[in-house]
Amino acid sequence: MIIPSLHFPILNRICLILLSFLSFQAPNQGLAQEPQHLPFQLTAPGWEESQLEKTEMLEVIAATCQVMARQQNEVGAIIDPYLDREHQYATPYFAFAVGVLLDAGVGLELKEAGIQAMEHSTMNFSKGTKSIPDEHGEFFISPLTHGLDLYKNHIPEELYEEWKRRMETPLAEVMQNFDGRINNWRTYAMKGEWSRAMKGLSEKKYATEFIETAWNQYSQRIRIVNDRWNLYQDWSSDPQSLAVEAVGRGNLIGLAMEKYDGPSSGEMLSAVRRGTRTSLFMQAPDGQAPPNGRTDNHIFNDVLYQLAFEAMAEDAWKQGNERLAGQYRRAANLAFKSILRWQRTDTPWMGSFFITKNHFEPGERIGYQPASQWGNYTGAIVQHLAEAYLTRQSQIQEVPAPTETGGYAFETDDRFGAFFANAGGFQVMVNLRGASVPKYGLSWTPLGTVRMIKEGWDGRLGPADGEHDLERGQTVDLVTGSGDKVDHYRPQSGISFGPEWMEKGHWVRIADLPANYQGEAEVHFVHPLLVKFTIHYSYVTGRGGPFFSQEFVLTPDLLVTRLKSAQELPFGLTVPLLENDGRSLQTNISADLAHTGYSTLGDRQYFISLNESVELDTTAASIQSTYGWLKPVRFETPEATVDLLVYPKRAGEMEADRLKEEFQWTSGGFETSFARVGENFYIGKEIAGGEGKSMDLDGDDEAEVSFNQSCFFVFQLENGAIKRAESDRAVEMNYNGKTYSLSPHQPIAVK
Repeated sequence: MIIPSLHFPILNRICLILLSFLSFQAPNQGLAQEPQHLPFQLTAPGWEESQLEKTEMLEVIAATCQVMARQQNEVGAIIDPYLDREHQYATPYFAFAVGVLLDAGVGLELKEAGIQAMEHSTMNFSKGTKSIPDEHGEFFISPLTHGLDLYKNHIPEELYEEWKRRMETPLAEVMQNFDGRINNWRTYAMKGEWSRAMKGLSEKKYATEFIETAWNQYSQRIRIVNDRWNLYQDWSSDPQSLAVEAVGRGNLIGLAMEKYDGPSSGEMLSAVRRGTRTSLFMQAPDGQAPPNGRTDNHIFNDVLYQLAFEAMAEDAWKQGNERLAGQYRRAANLAFKSILRWQRTDTPWMGSFFITKNHFEPGERIGYQPASQWGNYTGAIVQHLAEAYLTRQSQIQEVPAPTETGGYAFETDDRFGAFFANAGGFQVMVNLRGASVPKYGLSWTPLGTVRMIKEGWDGRLGPADGEHDLERGQTVDLVTGSGDKVDHYRPQSGISFGPEWMEKGHWVRIADLPANYQGEAEVHFVHPLLVKFTIHYSYVTGRGGPFFSQEFVLTPDLLVTRLKSAQELPFGLTVPLLENDGRSLQTNISADLAHTGYSTLGDRQYFISLNESVELDTTAASIQSTYGWLKPVRFETPEATVDLLVYPKRAGEMEADRLKEEFQWTSGGFETSFARVGENFYIGKEIAGGEGKSMDLDGDDEAEVSFNQSCFFVFQLENGAIKRAESDRAVEMNYNGKTYSLSPHQPIAVK
C-alpha cells in the first residue's frame, strides 16, 4: 500500500498565520471580515437557483396556524396539547403570524382566532408579569407591538386603541427578574422596547437608555463583540450553544434592522453583520443550522438562520453588494427548504412541525430541553417565518452560498469549540471540546466529528450529531499504579465519529471523556475543491492516556480519513450508524463496510474500510441521540492506521463495492472513479482545480494548461476540456495554444 503524505504549501501557511493575527482584531477595525475563504464563484455544472417564491412561506405559516388554532380555548389562548395549558409565548406568536397572513390577504378563516389571541395576550400584558404565561413578558413585546398595525384594518377603532393602551405597560411591570435575565432573554426586551418606541408606545429616550445599559453594562456587548467571529455567546452551557447563538444574534439583527440609532448602534451593526457572515460558513449544505449546545437540533433553529440571512440579504443589497446579497438569499432559501422535511403529514397535525429533528412522537420528548414544548416552539416557527416573510422585500438573484462552494477551514471561538471545513459543498464539522458540565442533566455537545454533509444529498444520514448519555453504563475509576484516582467516567456512554481504544480491559470512546480530552485542529491545505486537515486528540488533564491524530482529506465527492496513534495499544475508529429516527432506516454491516439510508433507491451513507485487514465490531449497544438511535460500529485493524472512506452516495451513483475496488492510493493522494486527488489538486469529471503553475488534466504526465505564475485555480470541464476558468489572482493562462488573461475571481469562458 502506498501511504500518501500531507504537505502544507508555503502560501497557505503564510495565509493562515496572517489570519491568526487578524482574527483577534476588533470587528470595527475592518481587518478580518469573515473566516479565511477562497471566494471562488465556479461550481460544478448544473447548479440551479432554488426558484423559491415568497408566498411559499405563507403556505407553511397558514398550515401550521390552522393546527394551532385548533388548540385555542374560549378566551383566545393557545393551549399546549401535551401540557394542557397555555405555555410561554405561543399565543402572541400565533397572533402575530395570523396578522401577517391577513396583511398578505390570505388566511381569512383564521381572522377571528388571531383577534382573540391578540385580545388575550394584550390583556395579559397589561396586567403585568404574573398574568403572563410563565412570566415570559420579554417575548410578548415585539410580536404584539407589530401586531397592532397588522390588525388595524380588521378590528374596530376602539379595540385598536385599547390594544395600544395595553401595550404602553411599562417594561418593569412585564419583565420578570428585571436585573437578572442578562442572557439572550434581554435581547428580546431590547428589540421589543425599540419597536415600542418606534410605534410611540414608549419613550425613545427610555428605550435607548435601556438598550445602551443592556449593551454596555448587562453584558450584551461583550458576549458578541469579544467573540472571535462575533457570534453571540449565551453563557448558558459549556461549550456555548450554537443553537442559542442564533437567538441572541437574531434579536440584535432585528434591533439593527429597525434602525436603532443609539450611541452603540454602529458597533451593534458591525458585530451582527460579521457574525451573520460567519454563520454562512457554519450552515450545512442541506440548509441546516449547526448543532451543539442546549436546544440544538430543534426545527426553529433553521428558521432563525433563515430570518438572519433574509435580513442580511436586504442589508447587503442596500449597500450595493449584490454577490453577498445573493449568497444570503440562497442561504435563506436553503434554510427554509431544510425545515420542510419535518412538516407533519399525519392527522390531526398535518401542516405543523415536529419540534426536534426526528420522527418520534413529540410526547416522548426526544432531544428536548425543559423549555421545549409543542406550543412555544411551534409558535417560534410561525413567528420567525412570518418575520422572514416581512423582511424579504427585494428581488435578489441567488448565487451559490459558501456552504455550496467550499474553500474554507476555520475554528470558532474556543468558547464554542467547533471546527468547520468544506470542499466543493461537502462539509465536515468537528467538536474540539465536549460538554463536561451537564445542562439540564444532559450533555449536549459530544467530543469528535459530528457532521458530514454533502450538497444535494440527504444530510440526515450521518454520521449524525453524536451523543453523550450521562447516565449510561457503569462508572469506572481510573487509578494509577500508586493508587491515585485521576478519572471517574462511564465507558461507551458517548458516541461520535472518532477514536476508540482499549483502556484497562474496556473500550473507551473519545466522546466518553469530555472533561479530560480535547481536539486540536491543524489545517494543511485549503482549496475550493480540496481541504486537508488533522484533528489531534490528547488529554488536557493529568489522567494520562493515548494521543491520536486523525487526518482528513475532504473532496466534493467523498472523504478519506486516517486515524493513528503513537502508542502501542488496541484502538479503532467509531462510526455512529443511524438506525432509527422514529422511522426504521435500512442499515447493513458487512465484513469491511457499514451503510445506512431510508431506502435502497435513495441516498445512502457508506463507511468503507481501506485497510487490507479489518474487523467491524458491533457488540456495543445503541445510544439514542437527538437524531435517533445510533449504532456504534468500531473499525479495527492490525495495521498501523485505520483508514476509512466516507462515501455519501446519491441515488443513481456508483455502488460502494465498485468504488472500493477502483480506489487506489498514489504517491500524493488517491484515485477513484470520481476524481484524482493529489497533494494540492483535485481533478473530477466536471470540475478541477488546485494550486500551482500547471495541471495535467488527463493523467498522461504532460500539462495541458499552464500559468505565468503560481496561483489557485478552478476549471469547469466538459468531456475533459476546460470550458470556464477562474483564478485567485491576475494571471496569464495558456491552453490549447491560446493565451487567456484572468482577473482575480472573475470566471471566463474558454473556447
